[in-house]
Amino acid sequence: MTQTAPVRAVLFDMDNTLIDWSGFQDGWRELERRHLRKVYDFVRTEGYTPTGSFDDFVLHYTERVVAMWEEARNTLRAPHMGLTLSEVLAEFGCVIPDDEFSACLDAYGWGGVDGVRVFEDVIDVLETLQKRGIRMGIVTNAYQPMWLRDIELQQYGLMPFFGDQKTRISAADVGYLKPHPQIFQHALAQIGTAPEETLFVGDNVVADIAGAQGAGMRAILRVNHPAPNLLSGLILPDAAINSFHE
Repeated sequence: MTQTAPVRAVLFDMDNTLIDWSGFQDGWRELERRHLRKVYDFVRTEGYTPTGSFDDFVLHYTERVVAMWEEARNTLRAPHMGLTLSEVLAEFGCVIPDDEFSACLDAYGWGGVDGVRVFEDVIDVLETLQKRGIRMGIVTNAYQPMWLRDIELQQYGLMPFFGDQKTRISAADVGYLKPHPQIFQHALAQIGTAPEETLFVGDNVVADIAGAQGAGMRAILRVNHPAPNLLSGLILPDAAINSFHE
């Protein structure tokens, strides 16, 4: 009889696992446009003169991001919004030195989004895991660097559970998207537990479940829809839950 190793750490996906985006109404492009407006205005106040209009800037940036994500689906190499923004600004005549570019990302003004909230069941479960001494981390396929997503964690009251910066991991910083094994191996190295001692919780069958299982972890699927695509049984989670309380 095979014994299951005790769980010493739990890694969570972020979006639609911890944070519920179902109430988000504006659409991603409109949200991105508002943040790009802040960047465009910021570089002008810093003495730069963009060579194109704001609408052209948004269009060029958006086309670049869409193309990068299409390529990323095949390569699993993670896009990085900071690098993309820097490149597009340079193409518009605004070459920002690397050591000054963080100010542009500050101006971008990322944070909590209207209509987005923490799932109601999350805080109680995180408190329980914390009391039991279970290590916790986040692995997200975000194209923002993690320090920008940290702003959300602070605003949503999640940072007390994920205080170790090393275990808050964005694909943009690692260079690989889930389900690539590299990002899971990096997460395991940072949290300091063996795969068989580590549980992964996420809402995406391929990125989260297949990826984590491929790295040797047990994986729990958070079911946010009535009939999740389990790829006809080819990818089976170790468990499926509708609520963290399960």
